[in-house]
Amino acid sequence: MVLKDIHNVYFIGIGGIGMSALARYFKLLNKNVAGYDKTETPLTREISELGIEIHYKDDITEISNEYKNVSDTLVIYTPAIPSEHKEYNYFLSGGFEIKKRSEVLGIITRNTFCFAVAGTHGKTTTSSILAHLLKETGTPVTAFLGGISEDFNSNFWFSGNEYSVVEADEYDRSFLQLSPNIACITSMDADHLDIYGDSNELIKSFREFVNKIKPNGKLFIRNGLPLEGITYGIEDDSDFCIRNLKITHGAYIFDLETPVTTLKGVKFNKPGKHNLLNGLVAFAMALQVGTPPYRLVKALETFKGVQRRFSYRINEIDFVFIDDYAHHPTEIDAVYDAISEMHHSKKVLAVFQPHLFSRTRDFADEFALSLAKFDSVLLLDIYPAREEPIEGITSEWLMGKIRNQNKKLIQKEDLIKEIKEQEPEVLVTMGAGDIGLEIPRIEKELEHEN
Repeated sequence: MVLKDIHNVYFIGIGGIGMSALARYFKLLNKNVAGYDKTETPLTREISELGIEIHYKDDITEISNEYKNVSDTLVIYTPAIPSEHKEYNYFLSGGFEIKKRSEVLGIITRNTFCFAVAGTHGKTTTSSILAHLLKETGTPVTAFLGGISEDFNSNFWFSGNEYSVVEADEYDRSFLQLSPNIACITSMDADHLDIYGDSNELIKSFREFVNKIKPNGKLFIRNGLPLEGITYGIEDDSDFCIRNLKITHGAYIFDLETPVTTLKGVKFNKPGKHNLLNGLVAFAMALQVGTPPYRLVKALETFKGVQRRFSYRINEIDFVFIDDYAHHPTEIDAVYDAISEMHHSKKVLAVFQPHLFSRTRDFADEFALSLAKFDSVLLLDIYPAREEPIEGITSEWLMGKIRNQNKKLIQKEDLIKEIKEQEPEVLVTMGAGDIGLEIPRIEKELEHEN
C-alpha cells in the first residue's frame, strides 16, 4: 500500500486515543478524513474542529459517498470493534483496503528513524517525554502518543518526518508491526491474558518485538528484565543510572550517570519513581540522536506531563486531588508509592474503576492487595470496554477481597457527595475507563469546597 496514492481515510473507532492521533496525521497530509465512534467525547469534538467528519451511529448510510470509492480509500479500524459491526463488514465485503491501526503505524514509520517505546506500563509517559526532548532540541519528529501531552496539548506532534516516536503496544501483538531503530522496554508484567493466555506467551511476544529492531539498532531495558540490552535504573549497576536522589519542593534532584559522563543536579518535576525511570530512558534514547546532554537535561526539567498520568487537578496545602490512568495492580502500587513519597502521612481516599472483566478476574487478589493500602477505597462498577460480562465477576465480588474496613461500592452519580462526606486530605481517582470523563466535574465541585 502506497500512502501517497490514498485520498480518503476512514476510521472505525476514530475517538480512540491512538486512532485520533493517526486521524490528525492524515488530516495534516491533506487527506479527506472521516470516521465513526460509539460516543461523542471531548477528544472527538476536538478532532471534529479540524474539519474531520464524525458520526456516532453504526449505519452505512452515514458514510459519505467519497469514502465508498474502493480504489482510493483506506479504512483503519481498532481491534476493539465487534466482529458484527455493520460499517466494518460493509468495507470488508466491499474489497476495501482495511488495516489495523498498528499496521498503518508500521507503514508510516518504516522509512523514518523510529523510536519505539514498549512495556506493559509507562509507554505513554515515556514516549511523551521523548517527543518533548526531541522537539525541544530541534529534532524533526512525528510523534504518535497514547495520551494527551500537556506540553503539546495533543496526542500528536509534527515538526518533520525524519524521526518518529511511537508507542509499541503489546495488546493484540500490535508492536510486531514495527521495525524501530531504537526501542525500549519499560516493564513486562503479566497483562492482556485474554490475548496471551499466560505470562510466558507475553514474554515470548516481547522477545519477538526485540527481533524487529533494525540492524545496528539499540534496545534499552529497565534493569532486571530478562532481556539483553542497555540497562537503566536507580542506584544500581545500570548503564544509565540515577544517583544521589533527593526531593526538593516536590521535584526530584539527582545525578545522571551515562556510560561516558555524569551530569550533576538534574531536575525532574513529575512525582513517582516510575515516572523518574520513564524520564531516564527517554533521556537515554534521545541522546542517540547526537544532541549534547546538557540540552537534554534542560528539556527534561521543563516536561509538564501527560493528562491522567499522576496529574494534579488540585494541589493545595490542605487538599490534593490526583488523577491517574492506573488500571493494573503494579500501576496502582506505583501511584500509592508516589503519594506516600510526596504527601507523607496524609489521609488518602482512592476511587477506582476496574477496566475489563477479564483483567479484574485475572488479577483480583493483586488488585485487592494494592487497593487495601489506601486509607479508604471507593469502587465503581467494572468498565467493560470491548468485553461482554463474565458471570460472577463484579465490583462487589472484588470488594469482598479487599481487606480494608473503609471500603464502599459507589455509583458515579453519588461519587462527589461521598468524597465530600469523607473529607480526605488526598483524593486519587484511578482507572482506564470512562472515569476520565468525570474528572472535570469532580474538580469543579471540590475547588468550590476548598
